[in-house]
Amino acid sequence: MIARLNSTDRNFTSQLQERLFLPEEDREEVLATVRMIVENVRTRGDDAVLELTRQFDGLTAGSVNDLEISRERQRQGFESIDQSVREALETAADRIRSYHLKQKQVFGNGRDWDFIDAAGNRLGQLVRGMERVGIYTPGGKAAYPSTLLMSAIPARVADVGEIILTVPTPDGEVNDALLAASYLCGIDRVFTVGGAQAIAALAYGTECIPRVDKIVGPGNIYVATAKEMVFGDVGIEMIAGPSEVVIVADSSANPEWLTLDMFAQAEHDEMAQAILISPDDEILNQVSRLLSHRLAAMPRQAIIRQSLERRGALLKVRNLDEAMEIVNNIAPEHLELAIQAPDEALGLVRHSGAIFIGNHSGEAVGDYIAGPSHVLPTGGNSRFASPLGVYDFQVRSSIIQCSVEGADALGKDAAIIARQEGLHAHAESAECRMEAGFKTTPD
Repeated sequence: MIARLNSTDRNFTSQLQERLFLPEEDREEVLATVRMIVENVRTRGDDAVLELTRQFDGLTAGSVNDLEISRERQRQGFESIDQSVREALETAADRIRSYHLKQKQVFGNGRDWDFIDAAGNRLGQLVRGMERVGIYTPGGKAAYPSTLLMSAIPARVADVGEIILTVPTPDGEVNDALLAASYLCGIDRVFTVGGAQAIAALAYGTECIPRVDKIVGPGNIYVATAKEMVFGDVGIEMIAGPSEVVIVADSSANPEWLTLDMFAQAEHDEMAQAILISPDDEILNQVSRLLSHRLAAMPRQAIIRQSLERRGALLKVRNLDEAMEIVNNIAPEHLELAIQAPDEALGLVRHSGAIFIGNHSGEAVGDYIAGPSHVLPTGGNSRFASPLGVYDFQVRSSIIQCSVEGADALGKDAAIIARQEGLHAHAESAECRMEAGFKTTPD
C-alpha cells in the first residue's frame, strides 16, 4: 500500500522526488474561468456576486446584504452547538490568542520603536495593524472552524481594524460550528459568498462587500488561482498546496502512534502526504503492518489509501544525520521528531513550517489547540515562508528624522552617491540642507 525506499539504493533520490512531485493540473481552463469571474466581479460588483453565488452555490438572494450573517446569528450558532464542542473551541481560542499575544510582544515588542544615532538622527519604525483584512474559509459540510480561529485571532491580536469573512454556503447550508468560531473571534462582518467571486469581491470591493488590504485562508484550486490573480492589488498570505507531514522516528517511538499520525495526515485528501523516516528497520516494519491492519477501521479509508499509495513513503536511512538532511531537502509543512533526543535533532532543522518535538507531540494537537497557527507553508515553501502570525497583519513605516548635524553629516555622502548614479537633483536636495553648503562638485 505504501512505498518502501532505502537511502542506499542507487535510484533513491529519483524515487523520493516522484513521491514529492505534484502533478501539474491542467490550469488553462481554471485560469480562463477565474479570469472571467474576477473581471466580472471587478466591473459589475454586487450584480456579478449575486449571479455567481446563485450559479455555483444554488443560493438566491435579492441583494448581497441578504447574504450577510448578522452578529446575532453568529451568537445563535455559538449557543446551538454541543457544549463540549463550544468549550473546546473556547479553549482553542484562548490558547491561540495567548500564543499570539506573546508573539506580538517578542516581535518588535508589538509597538513603535526608534533610537537616536551618534549624529542625533532619529530612526525607527511605526507599527500598525492593517485597516481591513478578508478571511476566506470553506463552508457547508467542509467547514473548518479551527482554520478560522488560526487565521482570525492573529489578525485580531495584530490590531486589524476590521475583519471580513466570506464563506460559501452551498444550498444555504450554514455550519453553526463555523459561526461559533466567528463569534469567538469577533469577526466584524460575514458574507455567504464563496469561490473566486468571493476573492474578487474582497480584492476590489462591491457595493456591499468592502475592499480589504489582505486576503488569507484556504480554498480549492479556483480560490487559490483567484488569490494568485489578485495579488498585487491586494496582499495574500500564501498559496497553500496539499498538507504534508514528515516524521523522523527511532526505536523509542511508538509504532501505533506513528501509524495514526500518518493516517491523520492522509485523511485530509488524496494528495496529502505522510512520510516516515527511520534508521530502524523494525519501526518501519511495524508501521507498515499497522498501516495495512488498521486502515479498515478508518471512516475515511478510501482517501487515506489513495494518499498513502500516491504520495506516502517509508524511508530507511543510515542514521539520524542523514534523516535530517532529507528533512531539510523536503522542507515539510509539519515535522515530527519522534526520537530519543529530539532537541539535538532540532538544532539540525533548517526548513519546516512547524516542528513537533518528542514522542508526545502529535501534529493533530497543533492542528487544533496548541496555540501557533496551523496555517503553514507547504510544498517546500518553508525555505522562504513562515507560519501565519501577527506579523502578517501588520504594516511598518520607517522613521527618519535628521538633526541639523545629521543632515550635514549624511548629506555629503548621499550627494556623492546620487551624482555617481546620475541623479543630480537628488544630490542638490541632500546638499541644500547642509549647514556648511558643501558641494561635491564645483559650481
